[in-house]
Amino acid sequence: MHTDYSSFLKSACDRIWKKIGAHRRAGVTTPLFSIYSQRSVGIGEAPDLKLLIDWCRKTGLSIIQLLPLNDVGFDFRPYDAQSSMALDPMYLSLTELADCDPKLFESDIADLRKRFPAGKNRVDYGIKKEKLKILEKIFSHTTTVRNGKKIRSYFKANKAWLEDYAVFKALKENFQNAGWMDWPEAFKRKDAAAIAKFSKDNQEKILFNKWLQWQLFEQFSDVKKYAAQKGVLLMGDMPFLVSRDSADVWSQQHYFKLDLSSGAPPDLYFSQGQRWGMPPYDWDRIAADHYASVRRKMGYAENFFNLYRIDHFVGMFRLWTILLNEPVEHAGSRGRFDPEDESLWKEHGKKILDVMLDSADMLPCAEDLGVVPKCSYEILEEYKIPGSDVQRWVRHWGKDYHFKSGDAYRPNSMAMLSTHDTSPFCAWWEYEAGTVDEWFFRKKCGECGVSFDAVKEKLFDLRHSRYGRLRWHEEVESVGMLLAILGKTRDEAWHLVDAYLSSFGEQKLYWQHVGMTGHPEKKASLKFMKKAIGSAHHTESVFSLQILQDLLSLAEFKERDSWDYRINVPGSMGAQNWSLVAPFSLEAMQELVINKAIHEIVVDSKRHVSTK
Repeated sequence: MHTDYSSFLKSACDRIWKKIGAHRRAGVTTPLFSIYSQRSVGIGEAPDLKLLIDWCRKTGLSIIQLLPLNDVGFDFRPYDAQSSMALDPMYLSLTELADCDPKLFESDIADLRKRFPAGKNRVDYGIKKEKLKILEKIFSHTTTVRNGKKIRSYFKANKAWLEDYAVFKALKENFQNAGWMDWPEAFKRKDAAAIAKFSKDNQEKILFNKWLQWQLFEQFSDVKKYAAQKGVLLMGDMPFLVSRDSADVWSQQHYFKLDLSSGAPPDLYFSQGQRWGMPPYDWDRIAADHYASVRRKMGYAENFFNLYRIDHFVGMFRLWTILLNEPVEHAGSRGRFDPEDESLWKEHGKKILDVMLDSADMLPCAEDLGVVPKCSYEILEEYKIPGSDVQRWVRHWGKDYHFKSGDAYRPNSMAMLSTHDTSPFCAWWEYEAGTVDEWFFRKKCGECGVSFDAVKEKLFDLRHSRYGRLRWHEEVESVGMLLAILGKTRDEAWHLVDAYLSSFGEQKLYWQHVGMTGHPEKKASLKFMKKAIGSAHHTESVFSLQILQDLLSLAEFKERDSWDYRINVPGSMGAQNWSLVAPFSLEAMQELVINKAIHEIVVDSKRHVSTK
């Protein structure tokens, strides 16, 4: 495959492509909380990324995509953060703080490491509260807080957002972590006199919050320098929205439509739509302020990243919004797009994107999954911005349902086997490929007058169906047999027919797609995993980005069910979300036998390998 990416150098992103190089790359995607080293205290920390960079050098990977690092408070949902600017202090290394002597606090740190050992199957987020206690203790013994030249320079450069954020955090603590909407009126509406008095009375607490952000700045910007030395690019993740209970919304309420909630319209899987809770932006007011908040966010992120992923990219063109007083039981069903007029969508998104590009020399990448308006594809192609091509969904839908060949992928895309919102590849293969979603199938049966309970054992192998997925009996080998069991015509049960055609025999189709012979395996072998990863790398996509779980599945560590290696299940709440920890320490990863195999896949697919 000899894709020519020269057109990338003649696009709106040309200066950035020239800076990073318009050539094929392979990379890894991970949340920072998932990785850990022998020095980590309870959770992955900023300096741990240097070891991940070293691992990338060994494996030929040259991009690290990180999930959001923003301060989430104590809710631990990375896409619902308390700030679009501030980073989370739980990621600080206590032993590498700037202008601090870690020896003074060795016993405190050793005790914390003992109580919160890194490397368990799941993150114990109790670490944040305990780490903050030690950080406050260190802060109180730091003499350079007020007088250091570097910290004063940082405070001055970031005053536009840092002051409000630090006050917001102090107020949150003062009001027992209540949302700002429930604060006394003077603080809720940010009365200048009330804020001035509170700030005077709580100077140390406010200074502590600013000091934390400086320390985070020092540690993460140092990681970017190290990555540059090693020829590895860092990709940040930019959530499109921010929590209603955030410093952004509290301090700039006029930038948001607070009477509305963002969400998603009804679709095949969410018949009532979705209501996320985050307020939509008031883009007219943001534009009237020359997009100052957008420019600040981009400029700050550039201290840490070379590229950035725009979450919910389609929201740049139009966002589904629901009135806050709409009854909860209606979820997102009664809403409208903002803007409503589809003819405005393309220009609306283009304006925002142009500001983002003008504000930083970082390459944008797009999460353009779900229901995608035509204008999104057009802009990505015009600007040569990589979109997201997830292999399990890149198929000839509505035709023969075969998986598309690598040369059918968009050159301006990121090829992926899985994402943080899907099952990892092994779990997809074992539990999802060749199955249908039980909730969806039951719902569609009800809509066309079929008793699901009466037909389920005739259609599905229930003994081998798990995690809400129904596996077809092999005997149901045609649409005719399906309709006979359902007792319906094709027109009456077209949703069920489509579900059948898109899933029956899916494993066989994929098995052949990656060049395997014989009968498909029930569990993914190492040979099969190499073929799968290789197939993503051999696509036309300029980037091939695989989640860490998929790459590490080449190693033999089958102690846990593959389903347990999922990062997040959208639309669900629980301790299993946003808490996954890698099966190996970063030190152990340096010595894995599979490193050579990954490197060979990268080289064989003619993707860039750093020579630095």
